Amino acid sequence: MYKTQTSLFGKLMTMFAGVALSGAALAAAPAAPAASATPQVEIKTTMGDIVVELDREKAPKSVENFLAYVKSGFYKGTIFHRVIDGFMIQGGGFDEKLNQKRVNKPVPIESQNGLSNVTYSLAMARTGDPNSATSQFFINVADNEALNYPGRDGFGYTVFGKVIKGQEVVDKIKGVLVDDKGIFQNIPVIPIVIKSATILKTPIQPKL
Repeated sequence: MYKTQTSLFGKLMTMFAGVALSGAALAAAPAAPAASATPQVEIKTTMGDIVVELDREKAPKSVENFLAYVKSGFYKGTIFHRVIDGFMIQGGGFDEKLNQKRVNKPVPIESQNGLSNVTYSLAMARTGDPNSATSQFFINVADNEALNYPGRDGFGYTVFGKVIKGQEVVDKIKGVLVDDKGIFQNIPVIPIVIKSATILKTPIQPKL
């Protein structure tokens, strides 16, 4: 009887010790790192690499939308299909054969966030519907005040980041030869393809 009780007691103590140790291990587990307020994405193109820094605080919905496309590999193989020197370069919606890719739900406009469509800023492209932005983006190659809120249509265009490296690549892209092709206007004669878009694990210092 005593031996049985001792054995049972020992088993219970062992079990409680195991639970305590597990709890201690859980308590000691490091917390998941907080999401960066300014994530950086490297866009590799056939004309060179561009790094953009996103502003999660000012444009949270647009940033999360863009990052979702980046993480899924959506932008690989898409092109810059609209290039207008003195205005902007636009991409992220069509492949090299000009097939439009399937997109996620549109995101609400965030153009009243205080960010401006200045040279090298990154903004969401959209249709005439202010809440129609999906995967397409553009990089301003001039200070486009007319695109800021309220703009000509009462809404403007959402800026959600900026180019911090590869400005010279943007400058090369804006100067390429373009033509009209079917429904596309100002499309580069030689396709400018996005080879990949990835989130940088180690942020870089912005190039001044």
